[in-house]
Amino acid sequence: MKEKLKIDIVSDVVCPWCIIGYKRLEKAISELGIKDQVEIEWQPFELNPDMPPEGQNITEHITEKYGSTLEQQKESRENMTNIGEELGFKFDYFDEMRMSNTFEAHVLLEYAKEFGKQTELKMRLITAFFSERKDVSDKDVLKQALLDVGLNADEALARLDSEEARYHVRNKQGEWKNMGVNSVPTIVFNMKSAVTGAQPVSTFKQILGELIAE
Repeated sequence: MKEKLKIDIVSDVVCPWCIIGYKRLEKAISELGIKDQVEIEWQPFELNPDMPPEGQNITEHITEKYGSTLEQQKESRENMTNIGEELGFKFDYFDEMRMSNTFEAHVLLEYAKEFGKQTELKMRLITAFFSERKDVSDKDVLKQALLDVGLNADEALARLDSEEARYHVRNKQGEWKNMGVNSVPTIVFNMKSAVTGAQPVSTFKQILGELIAE
């Protein structure tokens, strides 16, 4: 049997372009009819590793980090909301929205991988943050997300107290950074080639078509 095409997606659960990129990739896979020929694994990346537990107002955060004006941010959010709509994803930006610390979400995504539920949990967390106005650093929100995808929430949350589990995620983040990944999404195919950013569906189709044909 032919080996599956391995796709590693380095991303964060509070990164809007990561969900747009994934939805476009998913569309390309679906249109090519190769769902059973690919295997996706999500890799940890924190956009804001130093984000305090209480988070930060998103407008204030974007202004500080990127120097974007309020007008630029408004335009960017409208653009992302429209793209999201085209791809069947809802972006619900609001004035009090806060950027969250996502480290513990990444620990739980590693746990979910052991049960083949990583993509499900990733989508659940991204949806909670962008569509449902939820704080993905909040233990209750994390617990509900785990339950929603059918995982053992108590067992999973116990991982958050495990030094080994936390080290594993930090180590993985370090490995990807050492490989030169410094922006997300970075989508890696068979550990041989990579693209960054939310590429158009046509680009993904071209890459996937060539790799599957090899």
